[in-house]
Amino acid sequence: MARISYVHPEEVQDPEMKEWLMDAINTGKPGPENQAIRAHNKVVMRSFTMLQRTMRDDGILEPELRELMRARIATSWGPMFNTDCHY
Repeated sequence: MARISYVHPEEVQDPEMKEWLMDAINTGKPGPENQAIRAHNKVVMRSFTMLQRTMRDDGILEPELRELMRARIATSWGPMFNTDCHY
């Protein structure tokens, strides 16, 4: 199984990336663990962070409905990939 390391906030040199990571740690959104993995690559971290912010700020779904959709998608993928997906 692959082991992907987390990047500790003190190891992040880029101020913009550090801001994104600290924001995730302080708010819990997006998951700080996921952001710590994305911090290995600025392009990946920027792409995900900007998409997340655009969906949150400019999206057409209310936050509650968006979370229900995420839960439904996460639980419906299990049979498609023959895995037990939990939300």
